[in-house]
Amino acid sequence: MRKLLVLMVILLTVLTFAKITVIVPWSGAELDKFLPVISAFQEKTGIEVEYKTYRAEDLANILPAQFAAKKAPGDVIFMWTSFLAKNTANVVELSDVVLPSNYLSGALDNVTFNGKIYGFAYTAKVKPGFWYRKSFFEKYGLTPPKTWDEFVLLLKYLKQIPGLKAPIASGDGVGWPLSDITEHFLITFGGPELQKDLIEGNISWKSYTVRKAMDKLTFLLKQGFFSEPIEWTTVLKQWWNGEYGLYFMGSWITGMVDDPNDLGVFSLPGNQGMVFGIDYAFVLKLSKKIQEAKKFVAFLASAEGQTVQVAQGGHIATVLGVPEMAYPTVDREVAKLLIGVQSLNDLDDSIGGLWQPAFWDQLKLLWVRPERLDDVLETLEEKMPK
Repeated sequence: MRKLLVLMVILLTVLTFAKITVIVPWSGAELDKFLPVISAFQEKTGIEVEYKTYRAEDLANILPAQFAAKKAPGDVIFMWTSFLAKNTANVVELSDVVLPSNYLSGALDNVTFNGKIYGFAYTAKVKPGFWYRKSFFEKYGLTPPKTWDEFVLLLKYLKQIPGLKAPIASGDGVGWPLSDITEHFLITFGGPELQKDLIEGNISWKSYTVRKAMDKLTFLLKQGFFSEPIEWTTVLKQWWNGEYGLYFMGSWITGMVDDPNDLGVFSLPGNQGMVFGIDYAFVLKLSKKIQEAKKFVAFLASAEGQTVQVAQGGHIATVLGVPEMAYPTVDREVAKLLIGVQSLNDLDDSIGGLWQPAFWDQLKLLWVRPERLDDVLETLEEKMPK
């Protein structure tokens, strides 16, 4: 009997040890899509995973107090990288399990400090380009453009279709998605490095490189190829109903239309970079299960783990090696555009502060008065953080 009790104690100790807690920002349908990944990891390793849902805004207040009290609310935490950057002393370096060679270029930039990796990039939502209805293109015998000239010709053709209000629907809210469209032009015609330099303040908004990219956009605005700015969910419905030909939006659009299988998408020809909204996470030093947590990280940072996730729909892998056929049909369209492109941060979200609303306001002005491009660039440069 004593031996049996000892064995039971040992078994319970092992089971308790082989359990980690992961804090995620998701609930409802989003969380449901993450659960198969947890199940796959548990089956592979025998390590149990408990999950808790916390908003990043709440964690920003909770975690510092937990650090001071030497307590770990969880082992793996999904959280803002801006918070991670200020708290590397409280997290585990992951350079041994998170390998840059496995990732899309740039995906780990936000979790790398002084050459060391303190977090990892999970899957992402991306802003790939211009969406169209396949049925609409088939009706008019249209195909996605492969050059800038073909893009302009497509817009000219669309403008002549009876009943079409404009070739491109301009979604607006507080100033985005106008900002997303603008970033796409900056990245395409200025290169991925321009996006990075603008975020870091290493280049002027009045530079030739910026002006060259913005001239491409204002040319289209002056030709009347874009609609006036309209609230983005309203114009989304209008575009879906055939009132516009194209709509620039992030990959989350796949969950906002009646038939996602009728969606097609293309980037501006020549584009080499794409804005990713990546879910990042890190491991707390206060964790008593660091090795188990690192195994979980290694799984989420692998093609195996991310393949399970993308199969659920609505996610795009940040690691290399996820097979194209793992994606649902509509997500596969987006995944094809990621081949050979750099992962980039959102411009206005990264600069933030008072500059962000100024950027949004200036773009709303540009959309209706494209001839004022010089004034817009002058204002954007003046408003940049010093």
